[in-house]
Amino acid sequence: MATLGNPPHLPDIESLRLSMQAQLDAAKTQEDRNRLGQFATPTALAIDVLTCARILLPDTEIVRFLDPAFGTGSFYSALNHAFPAERIAQASGFEIDPHYGQEAQRLWQAAPLTLHLTDFTRVVPPTSEHDRFNLLICNPPYVRHHHIPIAEKNRFSALVRQATGIQLNGLTGLYGYFMLLCHTWMAEGGLAGWLIPSEFMDVNYGRQIKRYLLERVTLLRIHRFRSEDIQFDDAIVSSVVVWFRNQPPPTEHQVEFSYGGSLNAPAVVKCVSSVVLGRTAKWTGVATSDGDATDTLSVTSPLQATLGDLFQIKRGIATGANDFFVVSREQALAHGLPQEFLIPILPSPRHLDADEVFSDEDGNPKLRHQLSLVACSLPEERVRVEQPSLWRYLEQGKERGIHQRYLSAHRTPWYAQENRPPAPLLCTYMGRQTPGKARPFRFILNHSKATAPNVYLMLYPRPSLAAELRRAPDLLRSIWQALNQLPPQALIGAGRVYGGGLHKIEPAELSNAPVNGILHLAPAIACTTGKQLALFNA
Repeated sequence: MATLGNPPHLPDIESLRLSMQAQLDAAKTQEDRNRLGQFATPTALAIDVLTCARILLPDTEIVRFLDPAFGTGSFYSALNHAFPAERIAQASGFEIDPHYGQEAQRLWQAAPLTLHLTDFTRVVPPTSEHDRFNLLICNPPYVRHHHIPIAEKNRFSALVRQATGIQLNGLTGLYGYFMLLCHTWMAEGGLAGWLIPSEFMDVNYGRQIKRYLLERVTLLRIHRFRSEDIQFDDAIVSSVVVWFRNQPPPTEHQVEFSYGGSLNAPAVVKCVSSVVLGRTAKWTGVATSDGDATDTLSVTSPLQATLGDLFQIKRGIATGANDFFVVSREQALAHGLPQEFLIPILPSPRHLDADEVFSDEDGNPKLRHQLSLVACSLPEERVRVEQPSLWRYLEQGKERGIHQRYLSAHRTPWYAQENRPPAPLLCTYMGRQTPGKARPFRFILNHSKATAPNVYLMLYPRPSLAAELRRAPDLLRSIWQALNQLPPQALIGAGRVYGGGLHKIEPAELSNAPVNGILHLAPAIACTTGKQLALFNA
C-alpha cells in the first residue's frame, strides 16, 4: 500500500506513466494479457470519462474516488487532470497484478493515493457509509467466462448475490461480476462510470446486468462508441461507458443513450423510458445515426415471422483443438487413421471461395482441400486394442495436453465430438461490413455430407419445411437465394457488433431474424402456425 504527499507535475507524470505502461505491456505476451484482461485505458478516453464525471457530479461535492482495477493509474491521472486538488478528499485503488501494481506504486508514491496490491474481489467491502466512495470509475478486466475457473466463478456468483440479490448467468465475463460486486462499495447516491464491452446490451447473459441497471440503481446514460472507432489498440472490442447513481430509480425515469463521436461530444443523443428499456431485448440500436429510437426498440412482434420458424439453428462443432481434430486427407493417410472415424468437415469461410458447396458421389464436398473431423466414441481401452493407429494418434494429442483442455476435459471420452449432421444451409458466424462487401454474413448452400466447425451456424429445416422440401426440392435454392438477398440490417440488427466493425450472430439471434419476405416462397409453410396464418391473412 502506498499513500502520501502531493502528485508531481501532471503532464510529466502522465508522460512517465505512458512510457512505463508500454514497457510493462511489452514484457507480457498478448496471450497472457488476453487471459487476464489487461488493456489500459488510453489517456484521451480516460480524460473524457473523468471530465464527464465532473459534469455529472454537483459542483460542491467533494470526491472520494475508487478504481478497483487500477493498472498503472490512467483514471487516477485523469482525475487529477479533471478535478482541482481541493475537491479530491480521498483516492483509492486496487491492482491484483504486481507486474503493474508495484511499478504504479513507485510512480504514484508522492501522490495522495492509497493503492492496494491485492485481489479486489477478496477484500471485505466497507460497512460504514463514511468509508464508501461517491465516485467509482473503472475499466474492469475483460476476461471471458471460459477463462474464469469454476471455483472462482462460483465465488463471484455468491458474492454478487449477497451484494445485489441478482444471480448472474454463468456465461458472464469478469467485467459483469466486477460491476455488481462494487455495489456495496458505493456511497448512497454515489456516481459510477464503467468502461465495458457493449456485448452485455444484446446477449442473453447480459439480462441480469441490465436488470441491475434498471432496478437496483438509477441508470443515467450509456454512450456507445462506433464499432469502427476502437478505443483500445490492443483489443478488438466494441466499448460503452455506463453511468449510474447508487439510488433507486424514480418512476417515469428517462435514460440517455448516445452514440458515435466522443463521450462529451456524441453524434447522436436520445432519451428512452426505463419502462421501454425493460421490454427491449437489444439495447445497441437505441441510439444510432439512422432512424428513431422507437424504430430500433421494437421487440419482434408475435406476428413477425422469423428464421427460427423455418429452421432449427445450431452452432457448428467446437472441437477445442482444430489443429488436432481436423486433419487433411494427407494427414489422415500419413497417420493411418481409419475412415470410419473420419467425418468430412467444411473449412473455415475464408477458405470457401463460393457460397455453394457441391458433392462428389461419396458425399464429400468438391473442394480443393479435403478436411476430415477425427471423431470416435469408443472408450480408450477399446481404441487401444482395436484401433492401434488411431490410438497412436490420440496419444500424440495427450502429449500435447489436448485431453486437458477445457472442451476435451468435459467430454467422455475426451476425443468424442458433438453430433452435428450435415445441414443443407449454413450461415457464417462472424464477418465485417466493409466497402465492396455489403453483407457481413454469408449463407451457404451445402449439397455435401460435410458437417461444419463452430465458425458456421447450421440451419436444419423444421418438420413442416422438411416435408415441403421433399415435395419441392428446388425450394431450398430459392430460400437460399432469398436469404442472401435479405437487407444486411436484418441480420446486423439481430446480432452484435465488436470493435473494428466485426459483426457476430449466435443461433438464438439468427433465429430471431425477421423473414416475412421469404414466406411467400412456401405458402404451405406459411399457414402451418397461427402466427404465420395471421401474417398471410393480413
